[in-house]
Amino acid sequence: MSSVPFTFGPLILDRHTRNEVAVLGSRAFYDDPFFIHLSAEPMLRARGLALYMRSHLAALRDTAVVTGARDRAGTLVGICVWQKPGTFPLPVSAQIGEMAGAVRALIPRPPALLTGLRYTMAIDKARPRHDHWYLCLLATDPMVWRRGIGTGLMEPSLETVDGDGLPAYVETQKQDNLAYYRRFGFEETARLTPSPGRTAPVHHDQAGPVGHARRDSPAPAVTAPPGVGRDGDGIHLGAVRS
Repeated sequence: MSSVPFTFGPLILDRHTRNEVAVLGSRAFYDDPFFIHLSAEPMLRARGLALYMRSHLAALRDTAVVTGARDRAGTLVGICVWQKPGTFPLPVSAQIGEMAGAVRALIPRPPALLTGLRYTMAIDKARPRHDHWYLCLLATDPMVWRRGIGTGLMEPSLETVDGDGLPAYVETQKQDNLAYYRRFGFEETARLTPSPGRTAPVHHDQAGPVGHARRDSPAPAVTAPPGVGRDGDGIHLGAVRS
């Protein structure tokens, strides 16, 4: 048996992998305040997260560059998904498929559909229109937080981004994640407030601001905090590096 606890490598987003990521994502985002706001009932939230993850990844198709981390048993415990430059916005057919997945995820709570739509539109509007790498998803299983998986997933991909010389963009709704991404060279550039009345950066019962950041240079290796890669708590950090 290998003495290395985790292995890292590229993944193809076929149906099996999408199902694996859906399970991982539903665990990583389960206690996320934004998703709790959308769906307070635990079972419905877990179901909705899995449905949304699958439809989101299916919409990306070949625009995605995916790296995964597996434990010794072969279980997927970490995922990093980037959208390639020049592929935003996605084709209309892909956007329709993703929207259908969101509707299936939130249909048990109709008011959440409007909130989710408003939030998604605000985020998409704020994204840069010039070519950039977009970090769609960075998530680790809660059972293996603080084990270096986030760094192991991020470092190789950021080397690719640095080699291209293009900006990189990331969003997060977690206040605590701001410091984490700054360690990779990201800097906050703006915040949005998709939901009316939201002014506080962190709140557990409402959708919140969206922030943008800039990454200008490679940064030293770091260990991911417990919440890395989880969107929630109301703050969206967007990162652009040039």
